[in-house]
Amino acid sequence: MKAMIIQSYGEDAVFESADVETPSVKPGHVLVKVAASSVNTVDTMIRKMGKDLPLSPDTPAILGMDFAGTVEAVGDGVDGYQVGDEVYGCAGGLADLPGTLAEYIVADADLIALKAKNLSIAQAAALPLVAITAYEGLKRAGTGPNQKVLVHGGSGGVGNVAIQLAKHFGADVYSTGGGDKQLALIEKLGATAINYKSESVQQYVDEHTGGDGFDVVFDSVGGANLTKSFKAARLNGQIATTVSMIELDLTPAHFKGLSLHVVFMLIPMLHNYRRSDHAEILANVTRIAEAGNLTPVLDEEKFSLNDAGAAHARLESGKGMGKVVIEN
Repeated sequence: MKAMIIQSYGEDAVFESADVETPSVKPGHVLVKVAASSVNTVDTMIRKMGKDLPLSPDTPAILGMDFAGTVEAVGDGVDGYQVGDEVYGCAGGLADLPGTLAEYIVADADLIALKAKNLSIAQAAALPLVAITAYEGLKRAGTGPNQKVLVHGGSGGVGNVAIQLAKHFGADVYSTGGGDKQLALIEKLGATAINYKSESVQQYVDEHTGGDGFDVVFDSVGGANLTKSFKAARLNGQIATTVSMIELDLTPAHFKGLSLHVVFMLIPMLHNYRRSDHAEILANVTRIAEAGNLTPVLDEEKFSLNDAGAAHARLESGKGMGKVVIEN
């Protein structure tokens, strides 16, 4: 099969087209003909940082985690899938799991689900990592009806899904953005847009919560932005973050009695730990999408498998809006 491989890691790492052996299905897995994949920030980090990240595969490596495609073969012990099913998932591209920048992938059946019938292949490929991340963070924070939820970075890949899922869970959603396009997208998704460049945290907390703070803050920006999340949360509020690799003074969180939920959705893939949780979440995401409550935002630029390097560059440029998708 054709695959795009990385021979060595680094800032100048390039993708090369290569013919590699088509993988064979094995027990507990399905062989999927990949129709589309999407690029996540962690993919670009692996390409550049290599073994400085403990999750990077050995080279030569096939990167890519998210995919959508058609089941070509079903391994022993797999129930619920048959040849011809359209599926999606996040199942490779790290550690010892070959990635999705190829014509085929052998995916653990516990890391996939049936694709939503009303989404295109490209839309489905855009969802797995970001949808699992947003779903897990919002659920761990107890998001539900009549809550006021703040999503930091609502126009991003995780953020736009978090807005839609929080609304589906019945919350009143607000979201920060830093430009006209970002703010317009946030409003289109049904959240109240907040320009973090022109409004201070105290200003938008006063305006939208009467000074009490938000019940849940979903922070897809993280890092130093967590201090803003602490400030924006109500007493005994909930914070979910996807980026917490930072040294930070937790004193503000202590005096407000906040709960902090760190979401690292790659744990089941890396440690073969509770992988079926991902299948369950993705099945729920499929139902939410088919109910009309979740449509991923795709970047306007289109890429083919040969354009893997350009797709990575597009994501890293910061000029994209929504998920960057590669179609085979």
